[in-house]
Amino acid sequence: MLGRIRGTPVDKVETFIGPNTNFKGTLICDGSVRIDGVCDEGLIKTVGNIVVGPEAKVAANLEAENVSVSGAVTGNITALGRLEILSSGKVWGDVIVGSFLLDEEAFFKGKLTMKDEPERPHFGRETNSEKST
Repeated sequence: MLGRIRGTPVDKVETFIGPNTNFKGTLICDGSVRIDGVCDEGLIKTVGNIVVGPEAKVAANLEAENVSVSGAVTGNITALGRLEILSSGKVWGDVIVGSFLLDEEAFFKGKLTMKDEPERPHFGRETNSEKST
């Protein structure tokens, strides 16, 4: 049966790309994904979570509810909930997130955009750039 199975928990890992696996292409699924191998290019998209293990090398775009990176990712990441880059994690790419955690020894290079940006406070003085917008 193809398609979404009702009641599938998004925190249950349904798809596992093992340490001896080299994946290239597009992976779309309903459950959570764990990557411990190599993803050469493409897209990994799920309504669940994506976990990038410490030995993983991912050169693909990632889209998920939450993304946790302990390995290396080169590609754009969209996390509707939270993106966490743990101490051994490295990310090169632009990210769009609900919330963001960068551990002390982790690495991130790219543009960070947070969804639902709050209104910027006004401090009584307008700068020239604020007057022109």
